[in-house]
Amino acid sequence: MINILHGLFMVPSVPYHCDTSWIRAVGPNLTEEEQLNLTLPRGADGQFEQCSMYSPVDWDLDSILAYGLNDTQKCSNGWVYPSAQPPSLLTEFDLVCDKKDLNDIAQAIYMAGLLLGSMVFGPLSDRIGRRPVILISVLLQGLFGLGIAFVPHFYVYMAFRCVVGASVSGITMTVLALATEWIGVSSRPKAVLTSHCCFAIGQMILAGLSYGIRNWRLLEIAGSVPIFTFFFFIRVLPESARWLVTKGRIEEAKKLLQKAAATNKRSLPPELLEQVLGVPVLRHCPGFVNSFVYYGLSLNVTNFGLDIYLTQLAFGAVEIPARIGCIFTLQRFGRRKTQTVLLVLSGLVCLVITGIPEDQPLATTVLATIGKFAASASFSTSYVYAAELFPTVVRQTGVGLCSMAARVAGILAPLVRLLGQYHRAIPMAIFGSAPVLGGLLCVLLPETRGTELADDTGDSHPPAEVGLGACGVGMWGQ
Repeated sequence: MINILHGLFMVPSVPYHCDTSWIRAVGPNLTEEEQLNLTLPRGADGQFEQCSMYSPVDWDLDSILAYGLNDTQKCSNGWVYPSAQPPSLLTEFDLVCDKKDLNDIAQAIYMAGLLLGSMVFGPLSDRIGRRPVILISVLLQGLFGLGIAFVPHFYVYMAFRCVVGASVSGITMTVLALATEWIGVSSRPKAVLTSHCCFAIGQMILAGLSYGIRNWRLLEIAGSVPIFTFFFFIRVLPESARWLVTKGRIEEAKKLLQKAAATNKRSLPPELLEQVLGVPVLRHCPGFVNSFVYYGLSLNVTNFGLDIYLTQLAFGAVEIPARIGCIFTLQRFGRRKTQTVLLVLSGLVCLVITGIPEDQPLATTVLATIGKFAASASFSTSYVYAAELFPTVVRQTGVGLCSMAARVAGILAPLVRLLGQYHRAIPMAIFGSAPVLGGLLCVLLPETRGTELADDTGDSHPPAEVGLGACGVGMWGQ
C-alpha cells in the first residue's frame, strides 16, 4: 500500500513561477519583488501567473521601467520554487503547467503495471507454482522500488513504477491463492481479512513517513527497503499442497501436509488428497468496481480540504475495523450479501459527497472516510469471494482475470480525477455510480459460505467433507 499511494506525497503543492532571471543582466540590483513585478503578468485574482511570463527584450532597464512589457509567452527557462522546499517529484522534474497531469498519468501507468502483473503472474503461478512466483515478485519489487530512488528522468521513474506495480500484483494475488489453499473453510475469512489489515497499517505508516521524510528519494528508499526482509522467510514459505496434487506431485504434497499436521499436532485424514468437486461458476467479477471506488477515494486524499497527512492517517485507521468487521459479516450473512451491501454503500456515499459545498471540508472528509470504510471492507470481501469461486487448477488464472478487471479500474481512477477541472463533482459522481451498479449485479453470484474449495473443473463429485484446514494453519509459522 505504501508503494501504491506514496506518489501522492511526492508532489506537494508549492508556489512557483517562471524563471525570469534574464532581467538580472540589465538590472542586477533589482529586488526579487521588483523583478517579479516587471517580468510576470498577473491573473484576474491579482496573483502572479505561474505558467506565463513577459517575453524577454533587448532593452536597458530604464526603457523597461518606462514602457513596461506587454507580450507574454510560456515559461522558457524553467521555474523557480521556494528555496527551503525539500526535493520532490514536482520540483525536480517540473511537474507543473503543461506537465502537471504527468503525476496522475504516472499513477495510471503504475496501475497498468498491476494489470500487467495480473496477466503474467496469474497464469505463471498456475504453471510453475505459487512459491516461485512470490519469490520472483518480491525480488522485482525490491530491486525496482529501490531503483526508483536513483532515476535521472521522470519517464524512467514511470517505467520503474510500472514494473513495481506488476510485482505488487504478483505478490498480492499469489499470496491470496496460497493462503486460500492452505487454510480451511472456517478460518479462511479470518486469516485473509486479518492479513488485509496490513494495507491499513501501511497507509498509517505512509502518513508518518511522508510527514517526517519530505525528500522524495529518501521516502522511496524508506518504502522499498523493508521488502527485502521477506527473504528471511523464504526457507519457511511452503508451496500449495493443492496445487501439487493437481500437478500429480502427490508425494511432495503429502510431505507438506504431514509437516503441517505434525506442526499443529493434528492427524492427516486419508481422504484429504482426493479430488472431489462441485465447482461454482463465476458469472461476474466485482473487482472492477471495488478497485474503482477504492482508488478513487484514496487518490483524492489531497482534494478533500483538510490536512493531507491527517486525512491519510484517518483513511488508514478506518480500514482496520472495516477489514476485521468483514470476518463476522462474511460468516453471518455470507459473501454475496456482504459484497452487495458494501458496494452499494460506498457508491451512495460518493454520490452524496457531490452535493456537499466546497467550503465544508470537514463534512466531505467524514463522508469520504465512511466511503473508504465501506470500500475497504468490500475490497477484502472480494478477495475471499473470488478465490473461493475458482477451482485450484485455474484459481490463480481466474483470480488473475478478476485482478485484471480491478487493475483496469485502477488505471482509469487517476484519469477520471482529471475530469475535476471541468466540474469538481464529476469524478465523485462517476466513482459513486459504478459501485452502486456493480453491487446490484452481485446478486447474480453464487454463495460460497461454508463450501470447500474445488480442485478441478469437473462437477460430477459431491463437495469434499474435509479440507486442508484439517492440518491447521500453523504451517505459516514454520
